Amino acid sequence: MKFRRSERIIDMTYYLLEHPHQLVSLTLFANRFGSAKSSISEDLAIIKETFEKRGIGTLQTVPGAAGGVKFYARVDKESAKEFITDLCRQIENPDRLLPGGYLYIMDLLGNPAVMNKIGKLLASAYADKKIDAVMTVATKGIPIAHAIAAHLNVPVVVVRRDSKVTEGPTVSINYVSGSTKRIQAMVLSKRSLKEGSKVLLVDDFMKGGGTINGMISLLAEFNASVAGIAVLVEAEYPDCLIEDYISLVKLKDVDEKSAAISIVEGNYFEKNTEFLQGESE
Repeated sequence: MKFRRSERIIDMTYYLLEHPHQLVSLTLFANRFGSAKSSISEDLAIIKETFEKRGIGTLQTVPGAAGGVKFYARVDKESAKEFITDLCRQIENPDRLLPGGYLYIMDLLGNPAVMNKIGKLLASAYADKKIDAVMTVATKGIPIAHAIAAHLNVPVVVVRRDSKVTEGPTVSINYVSGSTKRIQAMVLSKRSLKEGSKVLLVDDFMKGGGTINGMISLLAEFNASVAGIAVLVEAEYPDCLIEDYISLVKLKDVDEKSAAISIVEGNYFEKNTEFLQGESE
């Protein structure tokens, strides 16, 4: 069956979006469409240019007989700014304020469109890193971790507060909460993480950094290392235990009496300078 060029480009685009960070050989596409590799290369050049202009991502060419192309999710700065500004506006809504100064964000974590954008922003910041898995602590960090992992094409590892019989043998550690200074426990199944893995740690809300610090200690039990730390909301806290991380938004202040919430953009643009320079619409 002979494919028109437009059909090839549409199919290749879909395939690449469905397989981020995966090396795709030109031979695969050539056999798939019954086309010469030179024609496939020309099609991929068009896709790459369009991806970058539209702020979708980029294609990396890997030379050699075993080479091919890899798709990496990327964002342009204008689109990222627009989304984070809107995210700040949404979280600042006084209706989100809960007793004790906590914020309700479950509606955002349960919104697939919002989570996809959050995942793409944070994944794009670590697109050039070698990452084997994304790790978070149950429960609110799970949708964020899955959203990031979908764009990095890696598995998600979920740390729990107590062991589950369905997870088999586990590794447990104690850590000190960064804000309350209380000793807490973390548990991870031995089967969930390969030894020597490079792991991206994810937290939905970081205050003192104790949860992240606990995950770092847990990684040591698996001889694994930290590839990066991604945070949705960070709180302004003077004695935070974590220094090297990327956050989307920052909670500056909460006034329960007046129901005022002050949210600003996090350090995303300060820490992440890898943006596509194409147009965004």
